[in-house]
Formats: sequence, structure tokens, C-alpha cells
Amino acid sequence: MKKTFLIPVLLMLVLAGAAWHFLKPAEKPAAMQGNQPPPVLVNTVPAQRTVVPVRLEANGYVSSLNSVEVRPQVSSTIAKVHIREGQFVKAGDLLFTLDDRADRVNLQKAEAQLKKDEASLADFQRQLARSQDLLSKGFISHSAVDTVQSQVDSARATVQADKAAIEAARVALSYASIRASSAGRAGAISVYAGSLVQPASAPLVTISQIDPIAVTFTLPETELGALVEAQKAGDVKVSARASNGNTVEGKVTFIDNAVDAQNGTIRVKAAFANADQLLWPGQYVTVGTTVREIRDAIVIPQAAIITGIDASTVYVVGQDRTAQARPVELLYSFGAQAVVKGVQEGERIVVDGKQNLRPGSRVNETGSANGSQKSGNANAGTQGVQAAQSAGNGGTSGKSAP
Repeated sequence: MKKTFLIPVLLMLVLAGAAWHFLKPAEKPAAMQGNQPPPVLVNTVPAQRTVVPVRLEANGYVSSLNSVEVRPQVSSTIAKVHIREGQFVKAGDLLFTLDDRADRVNLQKAEAQLKKDEASLADFQRQLARSQDLLSKGFISHSAVDTVQSQVDSARATVQADKAAIEAARVALSYASIRASSAGRAGAISVYAGSLVQPASAPLVTISQIDPIAVTFTLPETELGALVEAQKAGDVKVSARASNGNTVEGKVTFIDNAVDAQNGTIRVKAAFANADQLLWPGQYVTVGTTVREIRDAIVIPQAAIITGIDASTVYVVGQDRTAQARPVELLYSFGAQAVVKGVQEGERIVVDGKQNLRPGSRVNETGSANGSQKSGNANAGTQGVQAAQSAGNGGTSGKSAP
């Protein structure tokens, strides 16, 4: 009887245990208890305070400081060409000789006329001396002496005119020798011996100064005040990088007296020593200069900035290990770094993993990019792209502090 009773009871207990095992609700993982998502893995860097030099970059073109188109001052024919195309010449070097035979004859005629008139003057002077002697003895009147005196004065004036004519003939003869007015490199020569040349004809050759040489470029008008102040304090250094990668150093020599109202830029010219001829007239180069510094700048990686339609934001990790979105203003960018307004020194900024964050997300920091941050700060003086604008012959790009 007891066995008959125990078997159903045991069977019911087994069935009840099986039902409880299969029908009980599944336990939630510890990480999901309380509807909390798991922490997001991120990399952060601390915002750093430093001094950042604002480096402006622009496109410029090279031009000669002194370029002279050589033309004759008289109509004549070329007797001899004394230079070669591409030759470097010094000031005063003989470039061309014109046919000067007519001018030499005119000079000889003027010199002969001077000798004739000097002889006449000497004769009148002797007559005047005799007349004055006769006047003292009472043999002639004062009017006779005055007549001879006028002849002497007229002959003396004639001699002066002859001397001026000789100088004029010498000037005309000097036009036959065409010399370089300044040092530079000769361009293409358009004439040969025997060519007829005239003052209104094309230039015989162009002499362009190569060393030193100038580069003209434009900067945004927002930097005009800083540029003027920097020039007052001393030489404003400028570097020019040609297309082949060569870089030369120079200084600002000219700031235009008016801002271009069409594109909001100011024209600037810098002079460069060019003994190695790395720069050539007409060449386009990239120009860079530092005109001011941003002091107490807060620097973070550009990769940390999330650019939206209306604003830029970054994620800041608080003491509670949660990420909060913080609006920032981009003041200046250089290389991989940026100067911003809206965060404080030492705050931890999310660089990697920000795409998985929402405001209030819990985070786990897996590392930081302090090394790259410091490297970016060290390069602040040598990299930079500045103020968005473009203008006729050159411009700048990037973003800068107001």
C-alpha cells in the first residue's frame, strides 16, 4: 500500500521540478541589471594650455625687384651685340653698340667750330686791348671802344654756345653705346648686328634682377593689425617653398596701403636672398609667416571635434566616468591639433570611440594620446593653415582666431 502511494507522489515531484526548471524566467546578466548598457571603450587626451604661434600660409608669385626693358634712344643700326642670352651682367656693362659714324662726325664739326670761334674771340680781345690803349692817349672815342667790347662779348657767347654744342654731340654719341643700368640676368635678345632699331621698337633685351628677388602674396585683412605690429617690432620673417620643395627665408618689405575690398585681403611683398637661384620670376610658391601668438590657448586633437551643421562639439569625460557633449568654438587649427574655446585645461577629451557615445554614456578609458598631443604642440610653429579666403594671385585657407 505504501509503495502504491509513494510512486505517484514521486512522479508528481519530478514533473513539478522539470516544469519549474524549463519555465522559470532567464536571469539578466549583471551588466544589464537596472537597464544599464555596458561601458564604451574610448581613448582620451587631456586638454592642454600653451602658447600657439599663428602661422599664415598663402600662395604667392615671384617677381624681379628690378626689371628693365632695354631700348635705344635714337634710330640707328646695331653694330655689335656684346652679350649672350641668359648672361648675368653688372651695372655699366656694355650690351649693344650702334652705328655711331654720323655722331662722331658731328662731334668733330662742333669741336672745329669751337676752335674757329675761340680764334675770333682772341682777335677781338687783342683789338679791345689796342682800342683801350688808344683811348687812354686820346686818339679814339669811347664809342669806338664800346663797339669792340660788344664784339668781344658776342664772340665769348659764341664760344660758350660751341662748347654746349660739343656736349650735345657727345651725349648723342653716347647713345651709340647701350649699357646695363642695373645688375641682372639678360633675357631673350631680339636683334642682331645690322638690325635697324628705333626708340618705339620692341625691347632689345630685358634685364631682370634675380638676387635679391621678391615674392608677392596676399593675407586676410583680419591679420593686418597683427602684421603691422609685428613689422614695427622688427623684421617679419617669411619662408617661401617652391614646387620642387626647396625653401628660402626672407622678410616682409612692403604692405599695401589699401585692402582689396572685393576679397578682403591685403597685398604684401617680401624680399629673399637668391644667390642659389632657387626662385625665378613668374614662379608660384607657397609662402608662410608667423605674425602673432595665441596665449593661454587650449589645444586638443582635431580628431576629437564632431562637426555638426550648426555647431561643433566634443565629448568630455567627467569624474563619474560618464561622457558629456560639450559645444566648442574652433579658433585655429594647425597640423593635427586645434585651438578651441569651451573646454578647460586638464579635462579629458574623447578622441577614439566617440561615434559610440551618447550624452551620459558610461566609459572605460583604454589609453590616451598624450604623445601625439605634445608632438602637435611642438609643431605648432611650423604647421598651420589660416583664415578661409582666396584672391587673384594668392590666398590662404583654414581657420584662425578672430
